[in-house]
Formats: sequence, C-alpha cells, structure tokens
Amino acid sequence: MIQDIVIYPDKRLKIVSKTVEQFDDSLHSLLDDMYDTMIAKNGVGLAAIQIGISERVLIVNVPIESDDEDESAQQPKENTLEVINPVITRKEGMVKFQEGCLSLPGVYEEVERYAEVTIEYQDRYGEKFLIENDEFLSIALQHEIDHLDGKVFIEKLSYIKRKKFEKEWKKTQK
Repeated sequence: MIQDIVIYPDKRLKIVSKTVEQFDDSLHSLLDDMYDTMIAKNGVGLAAIQIGISERVLIVNVPIESDDEDESAQQPKENTLEVINPVITRKEGMVKFQEGCLSLPGVYEEVERYAEVTIEYQDRYGEKFLIENDEFLSIALQHEIDHLDGKVFIEKLSYIKRKKFEKEWKKTQK
C-alpha cells in the first residue's frame, strides 16, 4: 500500500530509528508498503522514517537501464535490497554525488560521501549479510542510513549553501 512521505522540515525526520527485534509479518508488510511507496514516488531508496515508522529499515532499488528507447529504467521488486539494522563497518575514500530525496521534493545538491563502504545488515527474515560496494548503491545506502540516524542530506552542505537552501525552501512551502 502506498504511504504518505514525511516532508522536510517535519520533526520525525530527526528521530533516530530503533533497532528491529521482530522479523515477522508486520515487518514484511512494512517492506512491501515501502517498495510500493518508493516506486509510486519515483524513488531509488526509502527509509522507514520517511513514512513515519522509526525502525532501522531501508530499501534501495537501483534502476536498470532499458535498451529500448521507449521504455524508462526498470525497478523490479526482486531487485530491491531490503536492509534491516544496517551498520557501516568500513568506509574508504571520498566522492561527490548529486543527491535528491523524496522528503525534499525537487531539491538536488552535490554531497560528499564515502566512495566505498561495507555494511552489515539483516534481511526480512533476520538473516545476516554483508555488502561491499563502491558505486551508486553505496551512495544510496549511505543516504538512507543517514535517515535512520535522524539526518537529511542537506545537513552535509556547507553553511552558506545550507542557509541558501533554507531560505529558498521556506519560499516553496508557503
């Protein structure tokens, strides 16, 4: 079921999400709703807090480019990475990347992130996994983990850029 996205500056986006203890039907429904919502809103990733649920749950589905010019990129459900209780265990190098966020519609800014990360996490059944990545998936995972820690990507901007953003954002919200 498609859920409403929590929009900045909603205070819920500042909440540090709680560790998931129960890997049950309720979690599976949450993950399914998150996928439906992310696809409906044209996202690449979504943290549970972005739909008002303060649990350490996120999903990422990097679009697959189609060879057919008439078709847009595809995001089949089976390609969705469901990440519960993620912990970054290794980070190396730095890279800048243009990011956007479903909680900040229409805002895109260049953000500096780690170029390579290793993340320990659990799947929907509680099974533990390790993922190492140095591409777009790494950036998306770091972005969503920030949400679980009560942060949004604009907090990574310089002071001047952040003040400019806040001023422009207030105008769009009136």
